[in-house]
Amino acid sequence: MSLLMRFFTLVVNVLCLPLHVIHAVGLYEIYKRVFPICLYRISITYNKKMHDKKKELFRSLPEFIKPGGQLTLLEIGCGTGTNFEFYPPGCKVICTDPNPHFQKYLDKSMGENDHLTFERFVVASGEDMGSVEDGSVDVVVCTLVLCSVNSIPQTLREAHRILRPGGAFFFLEHVVADASTWAYFFQHVLQPAWYYFGDGCEVTRDTWKHLEAAGFSELKLRHIQAPFLFLIKPHIVGYAVK
Repeated sequence: MSLLMRFFTLVVNVLCLPLHVIHAVGLYEIYKRVFPICLYRISITYNKKMHDKKKELFRSLPEFIKPGGQLTLLEIGCGTGTNFEFYPPGCKVICTDPNPHFQKYLDKSMGENDHLTFERFVVASGEDMGSVEDGSVDVVVCTLVLCSVNSIPQTLREAHRILRPGGAFFFLEHVVADASTWAYFFQHVLQPAWYYFGDGCEVTRDTWKHLEAAGFSELKLRHIQAPFLFLIKPHIVGYAVK
């Protein structure tokens, strides 16, 4: 299947040549202005289908509140703010995203979630959150983000850096399918086109391996099958403690 997969991946790459050229000359930046609109609509559907999984995951957030304190949470790649409804009342939220064009949708989500305290929105990539101090947050949240960062290990190092000792990194990510499946085959074949549709999203990442190697003291991770298109059906969910 490997040779067949490589052949069809090459075919798709050839078909994507106009997109490769658009990206190379810098015109793809226009899509970054449109992408928040697309993601906002997609996120509504995603939240409906994954509501119970998100609720179950974030139910553990209060466990990381320091005695007598307020939960301080930083979300990497906050996008349109679709996770806000799952955060506990009184939680202080710091939002980061490399795309500044999400601001309009963030403002809307913030207005709809007044049970939270929003500290600031930082335009920053997951690999470089230098404006956030070491050990300054209780929880870092990252959902559907590690598929598109330039470096998963560096993003995890940054998350580890800004977490206080005993803090936790919460994640929900789609990942590559089992190598023996047709889903794996089509993930690799269609990846060149998917990259542009998803603003850098890669469906071929074995993200759990990076989490296992990230140096957290405890890792609670589950593989699940989400109710979506086969390309993004395999997911991992859980949290890691510093």
